[in-house]
Amino acid sequence: LEVNRILHAAAAGPAAASFRLLRTQVLQRLEEHGWRSLAVFSARGEEGRTTTAINLAIQLANDQRHTVLLVDFDLHTPRVASLLGLSPAHGVDDLLRGTAVVSECLYHPQSVDRLVILPAREPVEHPSELIAGPRGRALVEELRARYPDRILLFDLPPLLGPDDALAFAPLVECGLLVVAEGITARQDVTRSLELLRRTPILGTVLTRAAEAQHPA
Repeated sequence: LEVNRILHAAAAGPAAASFRLLRTQVLQRLEEHGWRSLAVFSARGEEGRTTTAINLAIQLANDQRHTVLLVDFDLHTPRVASLLGLSPAHGVDDLLRGTAVVSECLYHPQSVDRLVILPAREPVEHPSELIAGPRGRALVEELRARYPDRILLFDLPPLLGPDDALAFAPLVECGLLVVAEGITARQDVTRSLELLRRTPILGTVLTRAAEAQHPA
């Protein structure tokens, strides 16, 4: 986990402190609006989106008032399971194909009691049609109904590529935009926010910064 920049729930240091601050800000805004579903977006790949989603999920679950379900909906390059050292036998790709049920696809990382992972095992063809189509919508509704008090956190593919993330955005109540210092172009941030204009964005998270990672 350390090699993959995944922070233990009890980790110390500036990065851990920054994610705890991010957690508090996110929880305040979720509670203010009565929201429970949150997507993590990025303009392009290699900007730290999945690492941010995992570390935020761990810190949200570390708050004893909440449980968290982290869903890997990047069906082009799923990475949540590999970054956490999981080798799932079933995943969200199986759910969307109709070859598994939710209870077969949930995994509990060690040492994070209130965090559950719904990973994706492998890429699929035509993912935007799956995640924003009838099966994807039915899955999101099932997750909402099955876990009425749980925060649902979705890791999505880049916005400025295939249309998966944009197609899925209406199914969540709000989002965070991950921006990488020295990598994300200003025009990509502008274009991403334009595409997400109908989705409430809680803020941005700056990664790969000279200082500790922090919400902007």
